[in-house]
Parts: sequence; C-alpha cells; structure tokens
Amino acid sequence: MIRPQLDGAGLGLRREHMLPLRQSVPESINFFEISPENYLDLGGKRAKDLRWFTERYPFVAHGLSLSIGGPDPLDEAFLLRIKDFMAEHQIKLYTEHLSYCADKGHLYDLLPIPFTEEAVHYVAKRIRRTQDILEQNIAIENASYYSASPISDMDELSFINAVIDEADCWLHLDVNNIYVNSVNHGYDAEQFLLGLYGERIAYCHVAGHDQQSADLIIDSHGQDVIDPVWNLLETAYDQFGLFPTLLERDFNIPPLADLVNEVEKIVGCQNQWMIQKIKKSA
Repeated sequence: MIRPQLDGAGLGLRREHMLPLRQSVPESINFFEISPENYLDLGGKRAKDLRWFTERYPFVAHGLSLSIGGPDPLDEAFLLRIKDFMAEHQIKLYTEHLSYCADKGHLYDLLPIPFTEEAVHYVAKRIRRTQDILEQNIAIENASYYSASPISDMDELSFINAVIDEADCWLHLDVNNIYVNSVNHGYDAEQFLLGLYGERIAYCHVAGHDQQSADLIIDSHGQDVIDPVWNLLETAYDQFGLFPTLLERDFNIPPLADLVNEVEKIVGCQNQWMIQKIKKSA
C-alpha cells in the first residue's frame, strides 16, 4: 500500500472559520479534514469556498454515514458519489469509523460492532469492497463506544487488529477514543495503544471530551484536549514514529485562534520527537 501523502498537523475545516482562514492560514496547519456528507452535491458559494481550500491544501474525507459494520447492504451508490467528490477535489484519503450507524434507516449515532470472528470477516469484506469501488485503500478509525455487545468473544484491540489485517486497510488512529474507552471500560490506555498496528497508521485524531463522572466520558469533541490525551499522542510518536495528526473539534466551537493554539501544540509534540531523534542519532 502507498501511504497517503500527508504531513505535519491538521485541522477539521469548519464553515465558520473559512473566512479568516482564507485571509491567512497559519503555518502550523498543513492539511484539513472534512466530512464529505456535509458537502456532497453542494453548489454555489459554499462549493466555491471549499474549492478555494482544496485547490491549495491536502484534504482527508472523514466519513460519518457509510455504516461499515451495519446490517444493511453496503451503500455502493453513496460510495460512487464519494468517489466523484474526492476526484473533483483531489482528495487522496477516505476514512470511516469502525462502527455502524444505520439499520433500515440512520440511527444518528456510531454504535459498536460485536467483537467476534464472524464480524471481523463481515466488516473486512465490506471494507475491501469499499476499497474496490474507491480504487484506493481507506483508513478505519478506532471508535469510542459506551456499551460493548454481549455476544463479543474477543477484546477490542484484537478485533481492530484482525479487521485491519484481513481488510488490508490503513488505521485512522484516534488517541482520544482510546482514552475515552479506557476510562469507560476500565483498561490501560497506553497498553492498548502499544498493541495496535503502528505501521498501518495513516494519520491521527486528537480531540477533547466531556467528563461526566470519574468513570464516564462522553466523546463530544467539544472541549480542549486534556493532558492524558496529549501524553498518549507523545507515546504513539515514541513507539511508532512521526505521523500526521489532526485536531478534531465539532461542538462548542471556539475562535479560530484557540484551535490554532492546539494545532501548534501538535506541532510542538512533533518537533520534540524530532529533537529526541536527532539526539539519539548524534
């Protein structure tokens, strides 16, 4: 597989930030991410606004509604629309969540797939078909969840690795989701991270969340990134080497300057890794 051509730090593109970003994109931002569902079949000014960015910066299409693990037939017509959209905007990577979100209609949430061998084969087959339609390898994101399926017969880590291996796809790493799940389900976040297929990481998300109680976190993407999540990112760099990393923020959207500060923190983590690498090789 050819690794997607992304570098450095990125930001999820929000419409409310397009105007100030068009005036000046900070040097810390190397690429952007959008959910294609928000832009498919869009015309007029909004389409032109997006075109301004996609003509100048690398983009990732991060899907929300394919329902890769769902019981409904794979929506191949939707994938063909995604393919055309990506070609129109020269987007080189499509990612989706390792979850499902539809069952005879959209459920408006990302729900966990049973961690079973049967589900591994089922999901991997759907990922391979997606890759055949898009004519490229996609990346699958480790998802947050709040209750595991009672029929699971393997753990989450084994399930993720088995799907990636059988589907022959990339991993879209989300260190916040690891932290969220580690609190909600009582496992060691760093141990989980180190067990993933690091060589398959296409890029990474960092995000914030809402702490409801000592043992319950809601993966809202609505707060600043906290120190344990930053620490996980640094551990991932130490273990797997440098990879592109994007700040994800979907709710309680702050001014652009506040988001840029967090993007610059990603850059700081990446620079620190480079300094340590140079010191070790000296």
